[in-house]
Amino acid sequence: MSKRYLFSSIISDLKEKMVFIGGPRQVGKTTLSLQVLDPHHPSETHRGYMSWDDIQDRKLLLKGEFPFHQKLIVLDEIHKFKNWRNLVKGFYDKHKSETSFLVTGSARLDYYRKGGDSLQGRYHTYRLHPFTLGELKNLHYVSSPLELLLKFGGFPEPLFKQEEKAYQRWQRERLERVIYQDIRDLEHVKEISLIELLLEHLPSCVGSPLSIKNLKELIQVSHESIERWIKILERLYVCFRLPPFGAPKIRAVKKEQKLYFWDWTQVEDAGSRFENLLACHLLKFCHYKEDTEGVKMELRYIRDTDKREIDFVVLENKNPLFAVECKTGEKSPSPAHHYFRERTSIPKFYQVHLGKKEYGNETTSVRVLPFETFCQELNLP
Repeated sequence: MSKRYLFSSIISDLKEKMVFIGGPRQVGKTTLSLQVLDPHHPSETHRGYMSWDDIQDRKLLLKGEFPFHQKLIVLDEIHKFKNWRNLVKGFYDKHKSETSFLVTGSARLDYYRKGGDSLQGRYHTYRLHPFTLGELKNLHYVSSPLELLLKFGGFPEPLFKQEEKAYQRWQRERLERVIYQDIRDLEHVKEISLIELLLEHLPSCVGSPLSIKNLKELIQVSHESIERWIKILERLYVCFRLPPFGAPKIRAVKKEQKLYFWDWTQVEDAGSRFENLLACHLLKFCHYKEDTEGVKMELRYIRDTDKREIDFVVLENKNPLFAVECKTGEKSPSPAHHYFRERTSIPKFYQVHLGKKEYGNETTSVRVLPFETFCQELNLP
């Protein structure tokens, strides 16, 4: 089994501190942690692996016990325990000289620390993303990797099974677990049916600025409720939002955000699905640089009050690196590229598509190129 893109970085960091791995449900966190635990024989029966979802492991953890004489202990889904950070802190402070700790969770572990960070300085955090083109470039399939990603998504089980019926069952069951288990266990929300209704509608919002006003009228609840529920879905790695990018010489929108899904196959419209796929590739790039290099990365979009728009802008330490527009066809560059080039400090502009044509120059005008070429040249993970 091939190693995930974070494998070597995690191995290196475990020599100094604990490592936390967050990410969506079923993205491969357990598989990755087991590979780190034992690269040659990864198994959930390994003595060093403990899961909060396992009743026997849970009993041991509540007693403050774990397998001794192990070089590495994996604590899977431990964030579901209310006082998990103090439990982990106690384990680490007492045994860090002989044991390393790897903690995983299907939610934002930074949020579920709650009440301050008693673990400050004791860990490094990683966010594991679904498979993207960068991770599939050395694998061989009957179909192209891009076709498979657009059809089955980047989550390991449906991507590698490549069966339509299995994929549909997986997607339905995964969302049910998120709604009826994760939200219930971690958020204590009573309006589960309304969140389910919201989640059914949100995929149709991908590709356009998100209107909380329209959503509250559709679901018939308050603005505050919609905002709170979307934040819950973000914390559970169901979706993410991008803020607008502003510059002094453009009348940029300031509040409207755009929403995307970690599983882009939830989006039915072909153009919006491709845009969501690109968003996930760029977010993975940003998170990877943040988690491995410590730089501050941001993913935004540009839109002004006259509705000129470019889909994405990537920033490093508040400085824009490049902007990229997404088109399904081999179309001429959007006029918005030229407009924003003259009025912003963005140095490079790209327009990516699903075809084969390539022309232009990103440093003087707009580089138009296939999505696969774009991913290769920027070395997206």
